[in-house]
Amino acid sequence: MNYTTIIKQTNYLILFFLFSVIVFSCKNEKETPAGRTAYTIPDSLMKQIVIDTVNKCPLVNAISLTGSVDFDQDYQVNIFPLVSGNIQDVKVQVGDYVQEGQVLAVVKSSEMAGYSNNLIIAETNVTATKKQLDAAKDLYKSGLSSQLDVTTAQVNYDQAIAQLEMVKRVLKINGNNTKGDYIIKSPISGFIVQKNITNNTAIRADNGNNLFTISDLKDVWIQANVYESNINKVHLGDSVQITTLSYPGRIFRGKIDKMTNVLDPTNKVMKVRIILQNADYALKPLMFTSVKVISQENKETICVSSNALVFDNSRYYVLKYSGKNTADITPVTVQSIFGNKVYLSDGVNVGDKVIASQTLLIYDALNN
Repeated sequence: MNYTTIIKQTNYLILFFLFSVIVFSCKNEKETPAGRTAYTIPDSLMKQIVIDTVNKCPLVNAISLTGSVDFDQDYQVNIFPLVSGNIQDVKVQVGDYVQEGQVLAVVKSSEMAGYSNNLIIAETNVTATKKQLDAAKDLYKSGLSSQLDVTTAQVNYDQAIAQLEMVKRVLKINGNNTKGDYIIKSPISGFIVQKNITNNTAIRADNGNNLFTISDLKDVWIQANVYESNINKVHLGDSVQITTLSYPGRIFRGKIDKMTNVLDPTNKVMKVRIILQNADYALKPLMFTSVKVISQENKETICVSSNALVFDNSRYYVLKYSGKNTADITPVTVQSIFGNKVYLSDGVNVGDKVIASQTLLIYDALNN
């Protein structure tokens, strides 16, 4: 064997060795991507973790909205002035609870004095025409007057009665006070939620501003904002869960009972309404609320415990349990998260096992 042949054989051996190293390295990379399955969960930790099974569940979409508490406008009354005059003796303030018929304020009014004067004139006219009618009837019986005289007296008396009834009705509409005062009374029981007068305020009947607003807060409206991207996910009758900053641990439950179907021109949102019972008056008008709309669709999808979900690097993952104290980091696509369940569209299959506790600890260990 000459020297040239030895050199060639040596080069062939070197090339074969390098090729073998490359093939072996690639094979290891395929078997252990990024070294993630190299971590073995300690037996002490395995005793603490929870293994969940991937199942099929009816898909539930939960959409978070912002909203605020509003008055129940079906049980809200605005009180407007029926006469002109000067406000005297305002008896209530904003936030006070008032009973139906309770006096809110007094108005000194020349119009009310005029109504009282009209009542006296009408009553006097009735008395006079009654006497004239009686006299005409007596004269007719004596043959000293005609039937026409009796008829005329009867007409005058009937007109006087009608005039008196009209004056009484007008006076009743305006509080039925004969001392020149207009008494403002509450037409319903509820809270004073708006007050636009003070003592000595001059008011006019032709002014469109209300004096008081009274609302029964036993029921309130929640006005929630739906952005364009979520309009197709919100439906009439959907169940909602409502929370507030004032009661962070309390959930108020209701249903969407009205959708405006038009967008607000200012903030480009669609308004939806939820009516809630408010027997303990916990919900106050203008209070900020978080509204979670729950819509159950007529289809099934895969689901696991929300404790199995890990969010990292703008993606969601679960730890698929492979057996023998090992797990794989598996990316998944989340459709919805509601309560203690997360609904997925891919990444795992029904029957797969996933780790549902100590997930961050194990995830970090697999990444190292």
